[in-house]
Amino acid sequence: MAIVFFVPFAKAGDPRKVYLLAYSTEKDKGHNGLHFAWSQDKLNWNAIGPEYPFLKCDYGAWGSQKRMLEPFLFKDTKGVFHCLWTVNEQDNVLAHAESTDLVNWGRQSYVPVMKTAGLNPDIAATVRQIEVSGSGTYTVNWLNDLASGVVFTATTPDFKNYSETQVGLVEKRKDIRQRFTISGETVEGTVTEVDWSMVDNLIKNMEVAKFRQKQNSASPETDKALFAGLKPLTAEITINATQKKPISDVLMGVFFEDINYAADGGLYAELIQNNSFEYSPADKKGRDDSWNARSFWNGNFTVDTLNGIHSNNPHYAVLKNGSITNTGFDGIPVITGDKYDFSIFAKGAACTVKLVDANGTVLAQATIKPGKTWKKHSAVLKPSKTVADARLEISTSGEVAVDMVSLFPQKTFKGRKNGLRADLAQTVADLHPKFVRFPGGCVAHGDGIDNIYRWKNTVGPLENRKSDRNIWHYHQSMGLGYFEYFQFCEDIGAEPVPVLAAGVPCQNSSTGGAGQQFGIPMEHMDEYVQDVLDLIEYANGSASTKWGKVRAEAGHPKPFNLKYIGIGNEDLITDVFEERYTMIVEAVRKKYPDIIIIGTVGPFFQGTDYVEGWAIADKLQLPLVDEHYYEQPGWFINNQSFYDAYSRKATKVYLGEYASRGNTFYNALAEAIYLTGIERNGDVVSMASYAPLLAREGHTQWNPDLIYFNGTEVKPTVNYFVQKLYGENPGDEYLQSVVSLSENNDEAVKRVGISATTDTATEDVIIKLVNILPVTVTPAIELQDIKTKGNAVYTTLTDVPEGKTGRPVTIQLPVQEALKKALPPYSFTIIRIKTR
Repeated sequence: MAIVFFVPFAKAGDPRKVYLLAYSTEKDKGHNGLHFAWSQDKLNWNAIGPEYPFLKCDYGAWGSQKRMLEPFLFKDTKGVFHCLWTVNEQDNVLAHAESTDLVNWGRQSYVPVMKTAGLNPDIAATVRQIEVSGSGTYTVNWLNDLASGVVFTATTPDFKNYSETQVGLVEKRKDIRQRFTISGETVEGTVTEVDWSMVDNLIKNMEVAKFRQKQNSASPETDKALFAGLKPLTAEITINATQKKPISDVLMGVFFEDINYAADGGLYAELIQNNSFEYSPADKKGRDDSWNARSFWNGNFTVDTLNGIHSNNPHYAVLKNGSITNTGFDGIPVITGDKYDFSIFAKGAACTVKLVDANGTVLAQATIKPGKTWKKHSAVLKPSKTVADARLEISTSGEVAVDMVSLFPQKTFKGRKNGLRADLAQTVADLHPKFVRFPGGCVAHGDGIDNIYRWKNTVGPLENRKSDRNIWHYHQSMGLGYFEYFQFCEDIGAEPVPVLAAGVPCQNSSTGGAGQQFGIPMEHMDEYVQDVLDLIEYANGSASTKWGKVRAEAGHPKPFNLKYIGIGNEDLITDVFEERYTMIVEAVRKKYPDIIIIGTVGPFFQGTDYVEGWAIADKLQLPLVDEHYYEQPGWFINNQSFYDAYSRKATKVYLGEYASRGNTFYNALAEAIYLTGIERNGDVVSMASYAPLLAREGHTQWNPDLIYFNGTEVKPTVNYFVQKLYGENPGDEYLQSVVSLSENNDEAVKRVGISATTDTATEDVIIKLVNILPVTVTPAIELQDIKTKGNAVYTTLTDVPEGKTGRPVTIQLPVQEALKKALPPYSFTIIRIKTR
């Protein structure tokens, strides 16, 4: 893309002026963004970076899209810089963003204005020229292929609304794009004359970013060199009970998303995979034809859709004089003597149901005698042997149609029907979460408008629920639906925090459009807004209301007392998003003013979405916004003061997703020390949850995760035990502490962390200490205005930094001994002291 903009340049030879070249390269298929180089004479160019990205494209899905091709930069008469570019070779989209300093950029817009019909479809359109009329209207000229001899033209006042595209001849238009050699490579771009101070600012921003990148790359290996020769340290710590402040009493929670088979084959206790024969190639976007209604079933059978159980569940299997088998999720685990509830919808001939081991030995069996119409039939199977890899077999000597084939352990979490896998749910419950955010994440707003998670499809009888493809490329049965989520929250004493799409799909969408550049049509938004309002009625309405009655019919006549609702997730903050988001927020506030709405500020801790998201939060005066970031351990070590500068009078923060990109003890300690800063800022950060929560081994789409599992084992990570210790030891008052370390090295200081809180319910004082150094740190802790009683409960979690097997060890010690006990190298320690 090339653009021309005619603006008088500053006086030639002005020493405060230099030439700035804006360009991109074809490296990494155009994913590297906007680059700059500067020169005093247009002959000798100095790349800033080199190839440091000052602006990246947000169009489309990560990986295949988010490309910046042929950027064109110009400055308007008001001193504002505009960058336009092509996003790919197919979509005919002209992208635009603007900035006053070339570092901080506003929202991006994407308009399908670039006509390329009849020209080379493999070559991206290239803007060659921009002209500005006296009225402020821009005329944009572009080519699809320089050899075509055809130029396209459109006018726009704002780069969002364009006139009809016109066609002309190349020779009638000037091309101001220029080619230069930079670092031995020929690049093409646009040249603007700017003040040296602007280039100097670009260089400084690049240098700071690279310094932070290096600083945040801290690891056990770099620490060995950094702290070579470091001797054991002492730390004088004063904790003053008179200097305290209230902090959130719902700080630590969990975020559940159906990723990594976290629901079906995970938390949801159903043991049969594809139990309703609704798997479809569409689940994998047509990339795997073997994934279909027959998947995970073996035997001689056909799949039919004529007169199925329900329109939401049309497929079923037909057996004739034969058998079918299902191996569940990597085998069906059963325990001798335990009881398993088998159920099936069937019509036709009698059939036999068996649990069989890998050798063909029958472990349990029952006979089902259907009639001529669809009906649910049940039996209890009690296996004679414990195996991890049983299979379910259904056989008949006649013809029988079957659907909704189910096998559930009776020992679900809390004994709930259609419940949760007991060991996995208990592992989550053991975190003592104050809240549960669900069902996503990217799952909540889906891959395209038609894949937006619709809560109404997940409630009611299982056979009536509407399954769907999962954005993580598998299937959602919706057996684990909104009723089950709410029930789980109630069972573990956690606040439910449902997240609904903001009328737009995931910004990583690649179905029905490119990313989040489109939304639910405005003519359908009233219906969608009503769905949001109906969810609140479902959760909180009396049994006499329409949706409260649906909840009551499911077995819960009393309300779930929903307090929070999240709108949006990691959204691209565009005009499309803001229009729909504002509509939803205003409707919820009008009908349910007591509901706490949680906003969204993008997927990163900085950048355009973060800034624009916070601007919307300020404009709408939202009570909470949802921040996300996945960073290296060093980032968490170096940013313990991240929230120190946040306003105490504005919108509060829900840190909805974070992790340090690894499951070693070093990662866990980085998260532990960061959480000391979160507690210190618990008057700003109201909630925090690690992500992702669950991952089935062999079926992960994202790593790291907090809890791994297979069919028979649950495998918490060392990161899990950090979260568990924080969850077991919450405070709701923060006590001011002062630390004086015997080593003044800044790198050492930032690796010793402390947080002191009081649990006002018990009046216990809770001291959390983190040591991410290769040497012991011996504290001398002085408690001011704190009277202690009895022994201290002293818990230590330690391991080698590369380790993954560390587990907490708890002992009791006299208080004064606990306050002086040396902190082992690489350790997380909690001292809990009674005061009454």
